[in-house]
Amino acid sequence: MNPTSHSLSRRGLLVGSAVASAVTVAGVTGGQAAAASPPPLPLVTRDRIATARLPEPARFQADFHERLVGWLAFWSANTPRSWSTPVEVAGHVDPSGAAFTLHAIRYVRDDQPHDGFTAGRVDGAWWATAASLHHHFPAVRPQPGGGLRVTDAPAGFTGSAEQVEFAVAACRELWAAPAVTAASWREHAGRALARAGHRADAATRAGWAAFTRASLRRGLRTESYE
Repeated sequence: MNPTSHSLSRRGLLVGSAVASAVTVAGVTGGQAAAASPPPLPLVTRDRIATARLPEPARFQADFHERLVGWLAFWSANTPRSWSTPVEVAGHVDPSGAAFTLHAIRYVRDDQPHDGFTAGRVDGAWWATAASLHHHFPAVRPQPGGGLRVTDAPAGFTGSAEQVEFAVAACRELWAAPAVTAASWREHAGRALARAGHRADAATRAGWAAFTRASLRRGLRTESYE
């Protein structure tokens, strides 16, 4: 046997074995990395959302709590001038800290507490508050008893069934368009936006933001857009 040929053959086997081992180790490591999920973010305890106290301290994911603070400031900025900033928000947080079900928002007027939103009363203020939540969250789900549940995610129009159902109901309940359907809501929402001074398609990010803002103001009667 040729010693050189034997040496090359043995070397090839060793190299091949090393490569196979490296591939196996990399595959196992990569699989383990893919299977491993990042550790859950620590929750923060808060007894308020912005200026409004909660019935009891609750644990939130920090980013989600900040998004709720922004939402409540937006809701308050579009309420009648005679209303104080919200003094209490009633609701409950999911154990994950990333979902919240709203039951009531209370403010003070003439030194007396009032409900700006209450789950058990589906009126203009209820639809207005739903609009404010749709402005800040992509998923808003009505709950039995009238509560509104939101989950943490960036705002924007997604075309989801919940958004379309809200848009149809908002056109009917707030914009006096009883004949609107899931097929015609964009046309009616466009008319509402035109009345509010906007030329936009409600089925876009900017148009959805404008439509939900105008619906909030119309529902709380801070603007009539007549």
